[in-house]
Amino acid sequence: KALESTRSDSDARSPYTGVSHFLPSSQKIVQFADGQDPKPGDKIVYVAGAFDLFHVGLLDFLEEAKKLGDYLIVGLHTDADVNRHKGSNYPIMNLHERVLSGLVCKYVNQVIIGAPYKVTKEVIDQFKVNVVAHGDTPIMADVDGTDPYDIPKKLGITNCTHSAHVLTTAAIVRRTIRHKLEFEQR
Repeated sequence: KALESTRSDSDARSPYTGVSHFLPSSQKIVQFADGQDPKPGDKIVYVAGAFDLFHVGLLDFLEEAKKLGDYLIVGLHTDADVNRHKGSNYPIMNLHERVLSGLVCKYVNQVIIGAPYKVTKEVIDQFKVNVVAHGDTPIMADVDGTDPYDIPKKLGITNCTHSAHVLTTAAIVRRTIRHKLEFEQR
């Protein structure tokens, strides 16, 4: 009953800012998670990013990444990291919304909430990562100017995973703005 009373509908937004006041709880997140740990011997694949706006291009990328192993872990960057690297209008969805979107994807086994922007040796070791995959989107340098994939590249565990779909969050944003401008001109 307590879960059902948690507000996550449109009325849970601030009428002044439009900011979501959805309060995630461990119980709410567990409802979305598959709850399975990797089995001994599983090949573990790690992907990291904003994963903002769940769309067919992202879904295709996650499907291809999952094919690289047995267990897929998605590292979600914090809102501040996404904003720092993509600009003031990003992320569109907050971290909690992005976590739930990732967890409902059938290819994703686990989500790391607030994963570091740089793929560190600690992340690789802690989660026993065998493959670090990245898609076709540009890789922005870390705040110190270094390649965030430098460590997995040196370890020889990176994989550039291509999506059959070219759709990206940026493309959706551009299309939305273009349609808004066209509508306003009418």
